[in-house]
Amino acid sequence: MKIEHLAIWASDLETMREFYCNQLGFQSNELYHNPKRGFYSYFLSGSEGARLELMSQADIMDHGTIRGKRIGLAHFAISLGSEERVDQLTEVLRSAGTPIIGEPRRTGDGYYESIIADPEGNWIELTV
Repeated sequence: MKIEHLAIWASDLETMREFYCNQLGFQSNELYHNPKRGFYSYFLSGSEGARLELMSQADIMDHGTIRGKRIGLAHFAISLGSEERVDQLTEVLRSAGTPIIGEPRRTGDGYYESIIADPEGNWIELTV
């Protein structure tokens, strides 16, 4: 079994797409629009099959109480393959003004990671 993709409700779909493509190297498909639902989305593809779906719809609430009908998630992790790459990308992102939530470190459960925030505050762990 593998996770096919992660989906994130976004307030500013274009800003989120630009961040994931320009800062993290994802590739985007064309904008999908369902006018009946007022739904918009992009599928983003990363290396080794990683996929994200960025979605926007007017009736989605920020911090709503219905699971799956609110913006964001706890976090997700992107494996970069080496501690050096975690350190390097963390510094590139810091220089670009990306919030660094957690500096590169070895965690108690054995991961080497840093934690960044995307433009809407979703946490992303950069791991080995």
